[in-house]
This record gives sequence, structure tokens and C-alpha cells, in this order.
Amino acid sequence: MLHRSAMWQHLFVSREQSILCLSYHQQLVVINFLCRFYVFLSFIFIFVWRRGRVSRRGICLVGLCESGKTLIFSQLIYKKAIESFTSLKENVGVLDIENKAPLKVVDVPGHERVRQRFFDTYKSTARGIVFVLDSFSLNKDIRDVAEYLYTILSDPVVSSNRPQVLILCNKQDNTLAKGPQVIQSMLEKEMNLLRNTQTNQLEAVAEGGNKKSTYLGHEGKNFEFADLSLRVEFAASSAQSEDLENLNKWLHSVA
Repeated sequence: MLHRSAMWQHLFVSREQSILCLSYHQQLVVINFLCRFYVFLSFIFIFVWRRGRVSRRGICLVGLCESGKTLIFSQLIYKKAIESFTSLKENVGVLDIENKAPLKVVDVPGHERVRQRFFDTYKSTARGIVFVLDSFSLNKDIRDVAEYLYTILSDPVVSSNRPQVLILCNKQDNTLAKGPQVIQSMLEKEMNLLRNTQTNQLEAVAEGGNKKSTYLGHEGKNFEFADLSLRVEFAASSAQSEDLENLNKWLHSVA
């Protein structure tokens, strides 16, 4: 009787151990599957990210009318100055970059009536954005320049893709033109005032709703370009005297 009881006990223990072993094996299979699945997802994410990065080969030239965008475009693409006038249509050209893939340069019209529509067309493929401004007439245009720049920097697609941004201070050949550092300081002060106004307007619209207002920089701190998630640089140029050295260096680094 004792022998039979011991036998049943042995069979029960063996069966328990088999169940435990099977359960452990299943756990290993699940863990192995999950590891492979996460690796697969990582490869997919990297592939999609790199493909999106490679496909964004556009450079958007933006700015107010008479800032010199089209002259800069013609010198980049055609290597010469072409007579330009205020246009309601974009200019598109391919810029070859030494030892790198070419860039598609788009001269977005500066006219207030059409510029947003054309920018919306090309912003998703922008690898870089060049905001061209007139360094000589900035004093009288500062509000308009800041508003347009604010619109571009706070654009959801731009914020998501985070293209590099160059604020090109053009017409430096004029003796009364302001330098990039002075212009940066002027824009930061104006953008700070504009940000407060824009934020209050958005909060008024979103009051009682779930919409979150767009905010550039850090709350509780004066606006600075250094606080943006986008990389924003300043450089000087003079398209009239064919001085685009800083722009060409920036384009090469972006490409």
C-alpha cells in the first residue's frame, strides 16, 4: 500500500514538473517572439524615418516682397542675376551640391495674398527654410517680418519635421544695413510681443475647449531663438553684389 502511494506521489510530482517545464518553455517562446517583434518595429521605424529624411530635399526661400529672394534664387540656380518682379507664382529649380544629393529650391512668392498657399504646398518636403529679409528696411518692416516668421516657425508641419532654418539678412552692401546680431535682437523683442498677443488670442478662442495654444520658446521667459526645438541660424548676404558665401555654406551643411 505504501509502495502504491509512493508511486502515485511520484507520478503526480513528475506531471507537475512537466507542466512547469512546458510553461517555462512557452514563456521563452513568447519572450523570443516579443523580442523579434520589437526589433522588427525598430527597423520599420528607422526605415520610415530615414526615408522621410531622404525624401525631404526641398529648400524653401521665403520672405516679404522686395527682400531679394528671387535674385538669390536666380544666382543659386542659374549662376547669374535675372530681372525679377513681384510674382504670384513660385520659382522651382534644382541645385547641385558637391558630393551630396541635389536640393530642390523653391522661391515662394512674398505677396501676402498667396504666400501661405504656396508654402503649404512645399513645407512637408522642406529640408531647410531660408527666411530672407531686407536688412536695410527692417526698421519699418519689423512687424510684418516678425508676423510672417512667427507663422512659419509655429506651423504644425514645420514643428513636426523640424527643418533647419536660416534667417538670411540680405542687402548687407547698403552702408545703413543692420548686421545679423542686431537683427536677431530686434526680432527676438518683436517676437516676444507677438507671442504674447498670439497666445492670448489662441487662449480666447480655445476657452472652454480642449485645444492647446501654440507657444514658441519657454513660458515665463522672454523669447529667444535658442529656446526653439528648431535649429535657427542667422547669416549675412548681399545678392546684389553676388555675396552668397554664407548661404552656400549653410546649404552644403544642410544637404
